[in-house]
Amino acid sequence: MKSISHWVNGSMMADKPERTGEIFNPATGAVSGNVAFADAATVDKIVNISEKAFEQWRHASLTKRTQVLFSFRELVNKNKEKIAALITAEHGKVLSDAQGEVTRGLEVVEFACGIPHLLKGGFSEEVSTGVDVYSIRQPLGPVAIISPFNFPAMVPMWFFPIALACGNTVIVKPSEKDPSAIMFIAELLKEAGLPDGVFNVIHGDKVAVDALLNHPKIKSISFVGSTPIAKYVYENGTKSGKRVQALGGAKNHMIVLPDADLELAADAAINAGFGSAGERCMAISAIVAVEPIADKLIEKIKERALKIKTGDGTKGADMGPLVTKIHRDKVASYIAAGEKEGAKVVVDGRDIKVDGDGFWLGPTLFDQVKPNMSIYLEEIFGPVLSVIRVKSYDEALKLVNDHQYGNGTAIFTNDGGAARRFQNEVEVGMVGINVPIPVPMAYFSFGGWKNSLFGDSHAHGTEGVHFFTRGKVVTSRWLDPSHGGINLGFPQNS
Repeated sequence: MKSISHWVNGSMMADKPERTGEIFNPATGAVSGNVAFADAATVDKIVNISEKAFEQWRHASLTKRTQVLFSFRELVNKNKEKIAALITAEHGKVLSDAQGEVTRGLEVVEFACGIPHLLKGGFSEEVSTGVDVYSIRQPLGPVAIISPFNFPAMVPMWFFPIALACGNTVIVKPSEKDPSAIMFIAELLKEAGLPDGVFNVIHGDKVAVDALLNHPKIKSISFVGSTPIAKYVYENGTKSGKRVQALGGAKNHMIVLPDADLELAADAAINAGFGSAGERCMAISAIVAVEPIADKLIEKIKERALKIKTGDGTKGADMGPLVTKIHRDKVASYIAAGEKEGAKVVVDGRDIKVDGDGFWLGPTLFDQVKPNMSIYLEEIFGPVLSVIRVKSYDEALKLVNDHQYGNGTAIFTNDGGAARRFQNEVEVGMVGINVPIPVPMAYFSFGGWKNSLFGDSHAHGTEGVHFFTRGKVVTSRWLDPSHGGINLGFPQNS
């Protein structure tokens, strides 16, 4: 049984922790290891190491930083299957989903390799007589990333490649449920030539999180998780003087207009609703069917859902288990609540039969869902699709805009005018047009609106570069050297 401790100064910390947590294999239900939980003193020690490393790393040339990132990119690409296997073993998602996660994370690494261009400032000559003005961007210092269980490799990679490229030192606090992937990534960063102390990993629970939020030497917090925790992180992080980007929960709608290609829409609903067992913030969980197409669409989704093979992610299944038994039971309780509130269960994931004691729950499809039901109002974070029937585009749009979450949404239609109107009127951060999971490329930025984001900055892209740097403007005047530096009477202010 493996034992995981903190990654500090280029190696795993040898100190024996007072508290640990169990790591499970979700496909078997068995404990596969344990992970150290940091106390406040351990966090303080690691933050101080990070601060000391910053003194050197901030002055590393842009060439040096990009060389490290290029080497890291090659190492991750070479070890993609190994990272994916670590993810599947502790999260449960099928290997193809895990490999896709690593690929999307690599896109941010590749984006960060262009940091010399992204950190260029501006220059204005002769703003006044003999006076020039220019801008520069400088790193913050030690920064912290608090990442969730559902994407143990990709979500940290949304942040740390850019943070490192900008000259910051990084501390990652991953989910205690699946810590192995980020530990292997830390090894690869060391192999790529990153100096010791520049990238550290702290494991733990709320104790570690609070210590990071309140530590005066941590300059920023990047968080992804549920909305209640995102709000907590934002409020406490900003209270202690940090800049914070806290990405919260979601209830992503997929509107299907009467003119849509229903085969395409049904395929999209299956992939976006049940991929990674619905444990992703961009999962489609609410399908808004504009009549008269609901019956046909539901039948097509049902037909596809019943063909999904749920099982061990390493053995050819289409969908793996949920991450823990507690989470599996919570999602199942939502199914029971939806049924009790009057929604119609078209496909019941509780009926799934899989060998072994894994945390199984099959695809679930609801019809006749109403906006006041818990399965519509709350983020379930599991393989549960709800169909809401409406009579018009305006009614569909109002559903999306009235919801507390504004992360992502999609519309399926062959009407360009309707799509253009939708992208303008909908109140969410990311929009897909005939694309069910509109995750932006790394050179754009990821993030939602309303209760899906706390803070002013989205993840990666140019917003990420600005988040991990501070702007500085310099106004300079140099005396004419041909006259021995003597001021020959230029006006002091022009």
